[in-house]
Amino acid sequence: MNYTKLMSLSFLALILAACGEKEVETPVSAPAQEEAKEEKVVEEEVTEEVVVEEEETEAVTTEPLYTLNEANWSFKPIANAPSKVVLLTIDDAPDKRSLEMAKTLKALNAPAIFFVNGHFLDTDEEKAVLKEIHNMGFAIGNHTQTHTDLKQLTEEQQRAEIMQVSETVEAVIGEKPKYFRAPFGSNTDFSKALVKEQGMLLMNWTYGYDWESQYQDATALTDIMVNSEYLTNGANLLMHDRTWTSSALKGIVEGLRKKGYEMIDPATIQGVPTE
Repeated sequence: MNYTKLMSLSFLALILAACGEKEVETPVSAPAQEEAKEEKVVEEEVTEEVVVEEEETEAVTTEPLYTLNEANWSFKPIANAPSKVVLLTIDDAPDKRSLEMAKTLKALNAPAIFFVNGHFLDTDEEKAVLKEIHNMGFAIGNHTQTHTDLKQLTEEQQRAEIMQVSETVEAVIGEKPKYFRAPFGSNTDFSKALVKEQGMLLMNWTYGYDWESQYQDATALTDIMVNSEYLTNGANLLMHDRTWTSSALKGIVEGLRKKGYEMIDPATIQGVPTE
């Protein structure tokens, strides 16, 4: 074999060896390429839709629907919000009946604010009740530590009464109260300024009866709460953690609804801090 032929055969062997080691890609037919393109486009569209949905979810905020009228502590609708509404509030929580009352309201799909006293948050069991009420979706308000008339206290004592509750509530549910109600509706210039500084909405009430002896009965309380002369659009209804109030609660909500009233979601009140 001459030298030239030997070199040709060697060169051919090297080429064949290289081809054997190299991974050969299977050609993609034109229809398959088009299908792959379409799948990629669909994937990109889905990804874009997901991003848009996530952006829209993040942008959702609760718009104020009601503004507080301090003349009688009722609520006026903003723009086209329903006017035939009331706000339900429960003071002295979470004493003995608050969890039961929350479950009643939850079953009725009736929002409310539970105003808490710090002396009802001394034990782990009481704190667990507050957390459960919050987890059920109810708003939590500050009703001071010991339910003392703020006008009888020094400024430092007033600060302690208010701040201690807010700190305890935050430690239990992860957020500070957004509403404040003074015991007996008795505020001072100092307490008003402190509440505003803390970002809470100060409120009293339009009417309530369950502390009066003649209404410490479920039937009598239901009747007066539903048929009171003070029941007006936007009324702020005061109730307490009491046995007779808990028994009357379902009848009160149903009676109000029969009259055409619905319950205000506390989160829709103007001036309430949003997360």
